[in-house]
Amino acid sequence: MTYSLRRPFLGVPVVPVLALLLCPAVACSSTDEAAGPAVPTPPAREAALCRALHKELPATVDGRQRRATDPASDFTAAWGDPAISLRCGVPKPGLLRRNPGSDAAEIDGVAWLPERQPDGGIRCTTVQREAWVEVTLPKEVVGDAGDMSALTDLAGAVRRTIPEGIIS
Repeated sequence: MTYSLRRPFLGVPVVPVLALLLCPAVACSSTDEAAGPAVPTPPAREAALCRALHKELPATVDGRQRRATDPASDFTAAWGDPAISLRCGVPKPGLLRRNPGSDAAEIDGVAWLPERQPDGGIRCTTVQREAWVEVTLPKEVVGDAGDMSALTDLAGAVRRTIPEGIIS
């Protein structure tokens, strides 16, 4: 696993990701994990990329088996209970709209913007890709230290299907 810190937009030194994760995020998740992650409605180009990603997603993430989502969609996926959930084609994260120089963590060649959630989980959104991919890791996965290593199981599929690039 390759894990590094980087500032994706400004190219200046970063603060440790642990400090970033200990600062609570302002935004709250809009998903009901019991029913499944809320289904995004991406533009056509992003939708095509998300469908390709959906076909490449692994059967397990962090040792958790992939399960059905309700409603079923090519833009969502979930593993285990409590679920590690993925949504593809989401809007640009609010944190990046407020602070375009936010720090990202690079895991196996994919840059992720982590945002600690009020429930202790972490929402991670890809940056510098042609579609926004959001993965929510529950507190039971990340623990108090903010362990995001579960993203290693998703990095290959993201690299293969969502090209690098900047979208607004």
